[in-house]
Amino acid sequence: MKNNLSTNSHEELALEFRAARFIKEIGRGKDGARSLSRQDAFDLYSAMLDGRVSDLEMGGILLAMRIKGESIDEIAGFLEATITALAPMHAPTDSEFAPIVIPSYNGARKKPNLTPLLAMLLVQSGAPVLIHGVTRDTGRVTSAEILQLLNVVPAQNAAQAQNQLQEQRLTFMPIQVLAPKMHRILAMRAVLGVRNSTHTLVKLLQPFAKSGHPALHLNSYTHPEYQLMLDAYLRTLHQPPLGATLLMRATEGEAVASTGRAQQIDCYYLGQQRRLCETESQLGAAIENLPLSAEAAETATWTQSVLAGEIAVPVNIARQRDLCLQIAREIQEAKQAA
Repeated sequence: MKNNLSTNSHEELALEFRAARFIKEIGRGKDGARSLSRQDAFDLYSAMLDGRVSDLEMGGILLAMRIKGESIDEIAGFLEATITALAPMHAPTDSEFAPIVIPSYNGARKKPNLTPLLAMLLVQSGAPVLIHGVTRDTGRVTSAEILQLLNVVPAQNAAQAQNQLQEQRLTFMPIQVLAPKMHRILAMRAVLGVRNSTHTLVKLLQPFAKSGHPALHLNSYTHPEYQLMLDAYLRTLHQPPLGATLLMRATEGEAVASTGRAQQIDCYYLGQQRRLCETESQLGAAIENLPLSAEAAETATWTQSVLAGEIAVPVNIARQRDLCLQIAREIQEAKQAA
């Protein structure tokens, strides 16, 4: 028994990751901190995902990055580390569209959450859609809650998600199913009281990259500094095999068009950036029939009416749907021609 304990102790020491030198770089405050290299970011986040960083060091890292903000190289290194942590997904074999990936981690607090509507409109048009995100968020209405009322059951494992995608063209993967190691770090928000870098990373995940299939990925930002960072990242480090990204200002944190003023939408594809939609300075003249509240049941009932053709699709969301279908078709045609 004594020998076993000694062996286990040596194994634990071998696995332990010393994070002090990284914290020394990123933990000097907003003005004094230095960014990590891409390789250091990869090494650090790999250790964080594998649980080799102590709780004390983990708290220091997450808070330091929260204050400093992520650099392009750090985001790139972190994302490279997530590849092995993702459940592998395969694109349907019989679609004219590349799969469309919609991250949903914010939900809605004041306005109805229309991410499920966008997803189901895309599915109605024949596109396969994978939504991933959280199932619950205190004080907010999540996409998962609305989808369940629309009979879209969250996948319990990757195999079920794959089957749903192939058969129904729509799946919702909770982050604990798509990337359980990342979910553990996301959950630290409840301990620290603030979001951390993983909240940015999950919105950049491309679950089909492991199988080598490009996808259309929707992403959004809430603060101008994140737009600048994401724009630079997508221009310089986003690899073409991953597919295309549509970037827009978020609607309550979600990558769905506002029913008020239309947001700017930029497409990043094959190393090029192009403007698909300009910001509108004024509200539309027509008054649209929208849900009376942000509650999940009200939003689900309204969504069903829109999908049935009883209520008109909000103009800006119809435009976003059409742009998504256009780019997803372009990606699939390029894949088939390659």
